[in-house]
Amino acid sequence: MKGHPCSLPPLAHAAQNDYLAERFRKAYEFLSRDDLAALPLGRVDIDGDDVFANVQEYETVPAPDKRMEAHRRYYDVQFVVSGEELIQYAPLEGMIEIGSFDEDSDFGVYGTPPGCSSIVLRAGQIAVFAPEDGHKPGCSFGAAKHVRKIVVKVRV
Repeated sequence: MKGHPCSLPPLAHAAQNDYLAERFRKAYEFLSRDDLAALPLGRVDIDGDDVFANVQEYETVPAPDKRMEAHRRYYDVQFVVSGEELIQYAPLEGMIEIGSFDEDSDFGVYGTPPGCSSIVLRAGQIAVFAPEDGHKPGCSFGAAKHVRKIVVKVRV
């Protein structure tokens, strides 16, 4: 796996997020496989419901066409296999929830706050989002691009 992991927690949250814990090591090991481009779309089990991957492909869209998302039970380790996308992110605290949080799928949708930050994630790079992070993946950086991405879900 080339590139550098990106994790930007507030200092107050840094100590509670052990990104080198055994579950994260399983995620990083999985993402180091040589066959990521050939994996079928959908869920791939790594360690039951504690660590699993979602293999996705999509076209990026303009950021205003997307909503922020967040999770309560899982970290997202987002890895781009091919393509590139812009991901906006901000602290979840203070974001306006749109609709009800879906406990079964561990998924909530939020309004994009003013002044959120952005990163561009390119092939071979990862970004790690904790439950206190709202994030908006799948956004275009320039022209729309086809992205193949694997999101490894790591239980809190």
